[in-house]
Amino acid sequence: MLLVADNLNILKPCIAQALERGDPEPIRQLVRRCLGAGAQAFDLNAGPLTREPEERFAFLVETVQSVTSVPLLLDTTNPAALGAGLAVCRNPAIVNGFSLEPAKLAHILPLARQHDTDIVGYLLHPDHRLPMDEDEMMQVAVSLCGAFTGSGTDTARLIIDPVVAPLSWQDGIRHNLAVLSVLRRLPELLGTPVRTLAGLSNLTTGPASAHQKEVMETAYLSMLASAGLDMVLFNVFHGAVVQAARASRALLGRTLFTWAEISPYS
Repeated sequence: MLLVADNLNILKPCIAQALERGDPEPIRQLVRRCLGAGAQAFDLNAGPLTREPEERFAFLVETVQSVTSVPLLLDTTNPAALGAGLAVCRNPAIVNGFSLEPAKLAHILPLARQHDTDIVGYLLHPDHRLPMDEDEMMQVAVSLCGAFTGSGTDTARLIIDPVVAPLSWQDGIRHNLAVLSVLRRLPELLGTPVRTLAGLSNLTTGPASAHQKEVMETAYLSMLASAGLDMVLFNVFHGAVVQAARASRALLGRTLFTWAEISPYS
């Protein structure tokens, strides 16, 4: 399971201010801290970037790849910014992402084909609604894969995100249990192996203590790992979650086990 840090988010004041000032050092420092905590990839979440989108997103990509060569998930709803980021990205790039929303199909999906990159596809209805039960999610998955292959893009480039729901939602638990079944059934349903990603931080959106969030994320991550999840997007400073990911990888792997894979965390 690839550990993707979601810590580089425009909603964080240090990231927003660094982009505003064009100051790379706070971003570099955060990237180094995330790598030390166990990050194996980064989600660069810059939001819509309404001011100087191309320059700012290219700056963010360049700054991060000046520190590390790990994969970068380029996460912006602004197609112009995304194109600029892809143009300067030397690290392995993943577009994050598209859905059945008409604007995403028209403006985001073609960029992945143009730049020959992987792309994350969210299981969302065209009107951005989240399918809540398993059958509904599977129907969306078939439609999403059909739209993807219809664009002429190689199916090996597709990464499916079933979209984890917050526990605070009325049907959040029901949806998240269905996610586990969907992860197991996707290869059979689509007739091809498919990689999967889950945004674990969505699970604990809302008021809760750091300890409560870490407990629930750790438990659900183990369930996701057992269901075959390939990539997890989360706060890498949640040490217990990092350790759960490593332990799950050791238990589910096909190699000889060694205790060296499990290190203490603070």
